[in-house]
Amino acid sequence: EEKTGGASSRAYGLLQVSSRSDDVSEVARMIRHLGRQQKDFALGLLSTQISSAAQSSQGADVFAKVKGLIEKMIQRLLDDAKAEAGHKAYCDKEMAETEAKKAEHEEDIEHLDSKIKKGESSKAKLTAEIAELEAELGQIAQSQKEMDGQRSEEHAAYLEAKADYEQGVEGVQMAIKVLKEYYGGSSFVQQPEVSTHSAASGESTGIIGLLEVTESDFSKLLAETEADEKDSEDSYEKQTKANKIAKAEKETSAKYKTKELKDTEAELAELSGDRTSEQSELDAVLDYYSSIKKQCVAKPDSYEERKARREAEINGLKDALEILESQGVGFLSVKSVQSVSYRRRR
Repeated sequence: EEKTGGASSRAYGLLQVSSRSDDVSEVARMIRHLGRQQKDFALGLLSTQISSAAQSSQGADVFAKVKGLIEKMIQRLLDDAKAEAGHKAYCDKEMAETEAKKAEHEEDIEHLDSKIKKGESSKAKLTAEIAELEAELGQIAQSQKEMDGQRSEEHAAYLEAKADYEQGVEGVQMAIKVLKEYYGGSSFVQQPEVSTHSAASGESTGIIGLLEVTESDFSKLLAETEADEKDSEDSYEKQTKANKIAKAEKETSAKYKTKELKDTEAELAELSGDRTSEQSELDAVLDYYSSIKKQCVAKPDSYEERKARREAEINGLKDALEILESQGVGFLSVKSVQSVSYRRRR
């Protein structure tokens, strides 16, 4: 054993060096391939660091150093996964709450817009109805004014005609009376000749008869004038009463519609204020929603894709560690044989 101790040491030493180099190179190639596959520059850099460590270190140190690099990378990936999982939980919570607030404000605004639209429609309708009532009241007032003027003129004409007809009747009656007295009294004062008396008597009878017809015509015209006046007065009073009733109804309707219009305008003002407040709150939510989306949605690949890639990287690095750890045990066994051989030579 002493004679073969040196040869064994060299043989086992050369075997260890060759095995170490091959295993580390294989690990470096695995990690480099994994980096290209996952498009991760950090893994490519780790591969380079492992190759450099293999060239600059000897013996067990190279395995420890490479293992440390890989474990450090695994820990970094685990820390990144934990941080991103926490960030995703934060994003999911904030996005869900923000979207719920956004939907709530949008629903409130839609409801307010509907009420405002309905209120504006009612306002327009009331405004038109009030304007129509005011126009009708104006027409009633104008009609009544014209009726008053016409009635005044008709009544004045009636009074004038009545006075004329009464005066005419009175005058005719007086004339008839005078003629009757004249012709009736003359028979007692002087008896004219029969022929003369007959002629005078016949003449008086014709004149008195004509006057009586005139009196009758005047009386008839007076009666007709009074009847026309009564009809005109009755028609005027009837229409005036109808105008008063219509005026009262329309004024009452206009009064209540005006009050309703003011209430509607007040409600619209309140709704508009609520709508402005809701819009301000929605704008704030939308601003926050935009900023949170930049934090949570702006990345080109999804969380699930990044998680799967990171897990693939961790699993690949663990595979590399298993290769190193399995070879590391063999390497330690070789070193133990060398140590025993060396002690025996001594």
